[in-house]
Amino acid sequence: MLVCTKCGRKFEEKFLLRCECGGTLFVKRNYDSFLPDPRFFDIRRYQSYLPVDAGFLPKIPPIITPVVEIDGIRFKLDYLHPTGSFKDRGTFVTIAKLKEEGIDEVVLDSSGNAALSLAFYSMISGIKAHIFLSYDAKPGKISALMNLNAKVHFVEGDRMKVHDSAVEFSKATGIPYVTHWLNPYFIEGTKTIAFEIYEEIGVPEEIFIPTGSGTALLGVWKGFKELMEMGEIDRFPKLIAVQAEGFESLCPRSPRINKLADGIAIPNPPRLEDMRRALEETGGYCISVDEDDTLAAHHWLKTRGLLVEETSATALAGYWKAKEEGIATGNSLILLTGVKR
Repeated sequence: MLVCTKCGRKFEEKFLLRCECGGTLFVKRNYDSFLPDPRFFDIRRYQSYLPVDAGFLPKIPPIITPVVEIDGIRFKLDYLHPTGSFKDRGTFVTIAKLKEEGIDEVVLDSSGNAALSLAFYSMISGIKAHIFLSYDAKPGKISALMNLNAKVHFVEGDRMKVHDSAVEFSKATGIPYVTHWLNPYFIEGTKTIAFEIYEEIGVPEEIFIPTGSGTALLGVWKGFKELMEMGEIDRFPKLIAVQAEGFESLCPRSPRINKLADGIAIPNPPRLEDMRRALEETGGYCISVDEDDTLAAHHWLKTRGLLVEETSATALAGYWKAKEEGIATGNSLILLTGVKR
């Protein structure tokens, strides 16, 4: 069932973004034990914990991504997916739910990675995707998107203007809006990050996560929460939300602007209260990084063979900053979320 975080109302598991009261929704199921499917070494390993009929899952699944240690720092390489970002996890489950309900045309706004993911999985699943994108989106992402048969709508303005335009188009046409910002099924996909981390290295003390709309943060939180409820683990890792200066929602807003981290340039995410709850329940915190921090981390990663985008590099920059401030432990994991294009 779907449960509203604001009023507690319960809904059947249909494609729904918000409760009538305006509250956000999460899928709630009770699982007795954690028994991954040994037949698979991709996201289907956890298909018993996904709220969709396995028969509707797309044919190309996100993989189980590795954890590597470089110079004493552990990284989860969650950009090694079909379209180069962790968002493939959420899209994979979302597409299955759309197919389950017979929806064959959708609308999405994105800074790039979510658009690429939706366009790719829509293309191979027979769904028409309308993608709203800023003219300021990175050229590499625009070029890749143009090859995936999506109908691209360019918008003049910032990330929030793109969002507003997509919503207006959806209302005018009646085509379902499938934003990953609110979609509870998207989080069902990203929660598998936590399952993989647990199987790979157990429960780290803390995980540094690039955070804008919160879909990675909330997925990791929900995954570990379900493991707790199953009795598989007895503690959370601290979740550290790393944000870009000038776009903070969890940290105090900085007057400076970090223009490098476009993937998390979301100053007013609709799941803000959910994100605060995730930090509170896990004993985590928020930390923001500037352009210099991001550039230095990006260069460090590149020279060590980790070819990620600047948004991903914020997680390492946040870790460095936390170490300098004496608030990071030695048992940390850095989540790298998107490839460099």
